[in-house]
Amino acid sequence: MTETPNETPAESTPDVAALQAEVEKWKSLSRKNEDRFKQASTELDGFRQSSLSDHEKALEAARAEARKAVVGEFGTRLAEAELRAHAAKAGVDLPGLEYLNVGSFVTDDGAVNGDAIGQFVSSLPKPVEKPEFAQGLGLGRQGGTGVPQLTREDMARMSPAQIVAAKKEGKFDALQRGEV
Repeated sequence: MTETPNETPAESTPDVAALQAEVEKWKSLSRKNEDRFKQASTELDGFRQSSLSDHEKALEAARAEARKAVVGEFGTRLAEAELRAHAAKAGVDLPGLEYLNVGSFVTDDGAVNGDAIGQFVSSLPKPVEKPEFAQGLGLGRQGGTGVPQLTREDMARMSPAQIVAAKKEGKFDALQRGEV
C-alpha cells in the first residue's frame, strides 16, 4: 500500500492522446449500435405492417391521418401565437393572419419553426414613431374658427340688423382683431 519512491506523478497519469483515442473508439461503437437499432426497428415495422390484415391497415392509416390533422391544426395555432409574441417583442405590426400562410411556419411533424418566424418578423417594417408633442407650437394662429369672416367692405353694404346678427355669429372676429 505504499508508493514506490521512484514513481513520478507524470508517469502515473495516462497520455491525453490515448484518452482521446479511447473516446473516439467508444463514440464510433455507439454510432454503430444506433445504426443497427434503427435498421432493426425499420425491419420490425416492416414485419408488423406485412402481418396486418386489410382492416388493421386501414385502421392504422386512419389513425395516422387523424394524428397528422390534429398536429397540423394545433401546430398552426401555436405558430400564430409565436408570430404574435415575436411581433410584440419586436414592436412591429403583423399583417392579418388570414393573409399569411401560417402553415409554412410548421414543420411536417407539427413543431413550430422558430427560426422562420424570427426571420419573417424581422423582415417586417418598423412602425414610424410619431412625435410625442405637437409640432406646430410657436407658429402663431393656424387656421380659423371655421366661420367665414367678413371685411369692412362687406360691412359697408350691410344693414344695422345684419351687422348685429353677423357679429353674434362671429363673422367680424378677424376684423376686430385687426387681421383683415
